[in-house]
Amino acid sequence: MKKHDTFIGLDVHARSISACALDPLTGEVAEGRLGAEAGPLAEWVLAFDGPPCVYESGPTGWHLARELQALGVDCVVGASSKMLRPPADRGRKTDRRDAEFLARLLATRNVTEAWVPDEECEAARDLSRALEDARCDLQRARQRLSKFLLRHGYVCDELTPTGARRGAWTAARTRWLDGIGFEQADDAATYEYYRDCVRRCTEAKGDLERRVARSAGAPRRKPAVDAVRCLKGIDVATAHALVVEVGDFSRFRNASGMEAWTGLVPSEHSSGETVSRGGVTKAGNAHVRRLLIEAARHVPAAGRDPKGLARGQVVSPEVRRHATKGNRRPKERRLALEGAGKKPVVANCATAREMAGWVWALGRMAEG
Repeated sequence: MKKHDTFIGLDVHARSISACALDPLTGEVAEGRLGAEAGPLAEWVLAFDGPPCVYESGPTGWHLARELQALGVDCVVGASSKMLRPPADRGRKTDRRDAEFLARLLATRNVTEAWVPDEECEAARDLSRALEDARCDLQRARQRLSKFLLRHGYVCDELTPTGARRGAWTAARTRWLDGIGFEQADDAATYEYYRDCVRRCTEAKGDLERRVARSAGAPRRKPAVDAVRCLKGIDVATAHALVVEVGDFSRFRNASGMEAWTGLVPSEHSSGETVSRGGVTKAGNAHVRRLLIEAARHVPAAGRDPKGLARGQVVSPEVRRHATKGNRRPKERRLALEGAGKKPVVANCATAREMAGWVWALGRMAEG
């Protein structure tokens, strides 16, 4: 960052922005309150000879930073989890004080910058999260329907020719649902509503899965997605979500950086001669953490043979060899943890952390 005489902090809300311009040499402070549009804000900032400005990451997203940068304003987004707030300021919170606090942090270079994705990356990330929402909606719709039927004494108990109970939500289950009727009109209307919810959620999920598959095949993401798919327990949707959530694997210096970003590293509260470690921090990207934990559940059942390539999947021999190691190491670690008597949930979480490191390594190899 080049030398500046003024630093600007922005407290951004949905409909307003509180701005504070600070000159650290003289202590002079200029304040402003503007709308949420980037144009008037850029004019106000550029009136101070183009100083850098910062606002906290949060629900307002990244669009303001991109728009200000396009207008020639040096704007960064500070990671809210890394803000060093003094305890004396906890009981005095206003928009003006927050803006001045950010300006002082920027002037002293104590702002940890959050990585700002471009519009294409953020769009792919939103699509991936929409698919996750669709899965949750479908699960809720199915749960409501099945519990409604259970309250009325309808339980699907069909068996296969081998004597095993049929799985839920198969074609046989659909035929069984078609044969159910209710004498009461209100019950019939409720039943039809719940079934319609399941149909709509199923269609929405299928449509989003096809869109995610097309997004994963985009030239920008395909090399990294194909590389990450070489790990067992990870297929197109999960690989796409991991790639777009990370955005750029090079922003982590090593595998430990990505593991910490997922919140899968142990917490620690050590002082003096006392060393105290606890559960995982859960500080970071919760979406990626959940995906890795789900993928780690497939590790115990995975064989030792390398994972075959799917149709259209293209990876280099180096990536394939490294992925083979990445499939073997987590399984060995899982067996070692279980042999040591660790709880299954602890062993699974440790395996997920191991997989996060291999995802980073394969992503970096794909990025060259």
